[in-house]
Amino acid sequence: MALHELFSHPVERRYRAGLCSKAALFLLLAAALTYIPPLLVAFRSHGFWLKRSSYEEQPTVRFQHQVLLVALLGPERGGVLAWSTFPAFNRLQGDRLRVPLVWVREEDRNQDGKMDRLHFKLELPLQSTEHVLGVQLILMFSYQLHRISTFVMQSMAFLQSSFAVPGSQLYVNGDLRLQQRQPLSYGGLDVRYNVRIPTLAGKGPSRLMVNDCVAVTTILDDPNPIWVVGRAAEAPFVINAVVRYPVEVISYPLHERVIKFAWVQYVSILLIFLWVFERIKIFVFQNQVVTTVPANAMPRGEVYKEHLS
Repeated sequence: MALHELFSHPVERRYRAGLCSKAALFLLLAAALTYIPPLLVAFRSHGFWLKRSSYEEQPTVRFQHQVLLVALLGPERGGVLAWSTFPAFNRLQGDRLRVPLVWVREEDRNQDGKMDRLHFKLELPLQSTEHVLGVQLILMFSYQLHRISTFVMQSMAFLQSSFAVPGSQLYVNGDLRLQQRQPLSYGGLDVRYNVRIPTLAGKGPSRLMVNDCVAVTTILDDPNPIWVVGRAAEAPFVINAVVRYPVEVISYPLHERVIKFAWVQYVSILLIFLWVFERIKIFVFQNQVVTTVPANAMPRGEVYKEHLS
C-alpha cells in the first residue's frame, strides 16, 4: 500500500550556552544587525519621516461675476480706459470709465456637479481715435476644497498682456491653478484665505490692486494670449477668455499620521532582515560555528522539547 504524508510539523531544538560565551555575543550582534540597518535604510530613503503629503482633488470653483478691466491706449489718446463691477472703483475713474458688454458662461462638461471651465467674453466700445495696446484683467472666483479639509477662499485670475501694435481682439486660454505657499490644514474648516479682495477704494487704476492681492493663492497658468490686429473704425475691442478649473495636487501636513507612514516603511524592510538572519542563525547553531550544548545532548533529567510551530 502506498504511503502518503498526512501531517508534518517542525521540531524546535534549543541550544544553551553562557551569557558571556561567543554564542551569546553572536546573538547580540545578529540582533543589532537585524533591527538597526532597516531603520537606517528606511531613513536614508528620504521618505521615512514625512511631514506632509499630497492628494488630487478637483476644486469647486464658481465665478463671482466680479471683474476689473484696464485697457492701455495708444499714444494718440494716452492713458487708460477702466471699468469694474466695484462702484467705488468706477467713481474714481471720471472720463476714463468705459462700460463694456460682458457675456459669461460656466460649463460642467462631465456632469459631476462641479464646474470645469468659464467662458468669458467682453466687448469694450472704442472711438475711432482710440487704439488698445494692452489689457489688464482680473476675474474673481470662490474656491473650495472638501476632501481632506473644507478649504474656502476668495481668489482671482489675473491677466496682463501688452503689445507693440494696436489690437482688435485678445484670445486667452488658461488654467486657474492653486499656488500653495504652505500646506492646508488637515481636517476641519480652513478659512484663512476666505477674505474679500480689496476693491481699490482711493487708488488709481495703474495700481490695479495687484500689490494688495499678493497673498491670493490662485494664478492663471499658461494663458497663451493671442493678439489680433486690425480693427475697423468704431468697432469694439474684444476679449475672449476660457478659464479651466483643473484637478489640483493638494499638499497637507501629516502631524499624527507621521508614525503611521514611518513604521510601515520600517517593518517592510525589517521582514527581509528577519528572514535572512533567521537562516544565518540556524546555520551557525546547527553547524556549531559557535560552541553550544543542544537540548538533546543535555545531562540526564533535562527535557528535550518538541512542539508544533
